[in-house]
Amino acid sequence: MKIKKLTCLLIVLSILCINSTTFANYNITPNPSSQSSILMEKSTGRILYSQNPHKKLPMASTTKIMTALVALEYGNLDDIVKIHPKSVGVEGSSIYLKHNEKITLKDLLYGLMLRSGNDAATAIAYHVGSSVEGFVELMNKKAKEIGALNTHFMNPHGLHHKDHYTTAYDLALITRAAMNIDEFRKISKTKLYISNGDIKRYFYNKNKALWQFSGGDGGKTGYTKSSGRCLVSTATRNGMQLISVVLNDGNWFNDCYNLLSYGFEMYSPSIILQKNQFIKNITVINGKQNYTSVINTSDIILPLTNLEKKEIKIILDMPEKLKAPIKKGQKIGTAKIYFKGKLLCSSILYAHREVVSKTLKDKLVDFFYNIFD
Repeated sequence: MKIKKLTCLLIVLSILCINSTTFANYNITPNPSSQSSILMEKSTGRILYSQNPHKKLPMASTTKIMTALVALEYGNLDDIVKIHPKSVGVEGSSIYLKHNEKITLKDLLYGLMLRSGNDAATAIAYHVGSSVEGFVELMNKKAKEIGALNTHFMNPHGLHHKDHYTTAYDLALITRAAMNIDEFRKISKTKLYISNGDIKRYFYNKNKALWQFSGGDGGKTGYTKSSGRCLVSTATRNGMQLISVVLNDGNWFNDCYNLLSYGFEMYSPSIILQKNQFIKNITVINGKQNYTSVINTSDIILPLTNLEKKEIKIILDMPEKLKAPIKKGQKIGTAKIYFKGKLLCSSILYAHREVVSKTLKDKLVDFFYNIFD
């Protein structure tokens, strides 16, 4: 009887272990229901997960990430914007602008990103680009500069147009560029904003990730009947910021959370090189000093799994000797970071101290020193 009970207990424990393992793997393996998705690490642009990342799709109000990016590049936050009549009563989400109302560009940007105001997007376009068409030209120009080559904009708000589209990859690139702007980061992570104009407006952020996901610090929602639910969410943990994008996804927030959780579970920020880190001493010919130390210009921090860390290789591309004079800060070469033979990134190496050339007197002293040595 005791043997039967023990056998039954072992079987139950085995089943529990199997289920537990399956559940754990499910939690860290993204399986988004989107048409297209991507997970990108912000500082390096490394893709940690993707599903149909280059499929061209409508993106609804996630368009407004580019609208904000262009507005911040060409406009001034303190600009006073007089509302154009065509910015009033725009279809869809609205902050209810009034004709001839005066409002700062800053307030419009918060209304754009937090409340997804299509009227705010149109007002920004008229102010920055003089017209919607002029602003759209700036948007498409910026997309090319960023490398979002499978993206085309027809308007600043994201309302459906057959020639208005992007890809999950491109949208991650656009978000990455926007996140390099301090004011964009500040706006994107704001939960509540009260406008400063004559008309007080309260903007609550539609991006629930700011409340629901640990480390959530930005992004943008989007929805039209044609695009389905689209979402960009960003989060930062341990100094590593991830960008998740899902397009046409009925389970948009949960899928973004699963992508982000996968990234934080599987990858960690690994310091490969540090800013001002000593690399090596390099011989200097005809210098008052025989060598100068070479140091690194910037931090190189990569998102890597534990196994990947062992496969990172650093190749120094620099001469073995240099001829004086050497200026402090002079570029000496580059440190190239490879993973499985693929170049991930590089960093400039420079001279840590100045080395002046020997004078005639120095050379004579050396000559006599060598004779009597």
